[in-house]
Amino acid sequence: MVATTTTTPRLKALYKDTIVKELQAELKLGNIHEVPKLEKIVVSVGTGKNKDDKRYYEVVRNTLTKITGQYPVDRMAKKSIAGFKIRAGLNRVGISVTLRGARMYEFLDRLVNVALPRVRDFHGVSVKAFDKAGNYSLGIVEQSIFPELTFEETQVLHGLQTNLVITGGSPAHSRALLEKFGIPFEKTGGKR
Repeated sequence: MVATTTTTPRLKALYKDTIVKELQAELKLGNIHEVPKLEKIVVSVGTGKNKDDKRYYEVVRNTLTKITGQYPVDRMAKKSIAGFKIRAGLNRVGISVTLRGARMYEFLDRLVNVALPRVRDFHGVSVKAFDKAGNYSLGIVEQSIFPELTFEETQVLHGLQTNLVITGGSPAHSRALLEKFGIPFEKTGGKR
């Protein structure tokens, strides 16, 4: 029997050890279970006008597999739209990966500390991308910011949509959590 050593991801350990206590004090929450928590990260790519292009599909699937460490799932059309030649349940309209647990924290760590600093003319992520439940949506224009991909794999450019699903309520609480994780929000006010 081989003994396997599983290490806790850096951000998960940081969350359990320090962030929970700090957020409970800062947000004046009575119960530790009221502290916002990252539940899952959904990374998706819509195929759009390239829905019938096999090469584009392979590139997107390869990209998602490499940057998330998990095999993606095809998203099929829910409605038939004659003008776009889409049939419900028959046409693939996108590909997505849902990350939870250790892979979720590792992906967030790489996104914040490696990928986002590689974005050209980066001034921070938008403050306005929270929904009413406190979930955060981050659009990435091109996949070439991820170091896991080689130059040849970034010849066909496509964007990614990253949704951070956060339990615990309001956009203000979710923003406080994401700031503790190190996500750089753009500075509001002032002229550039």
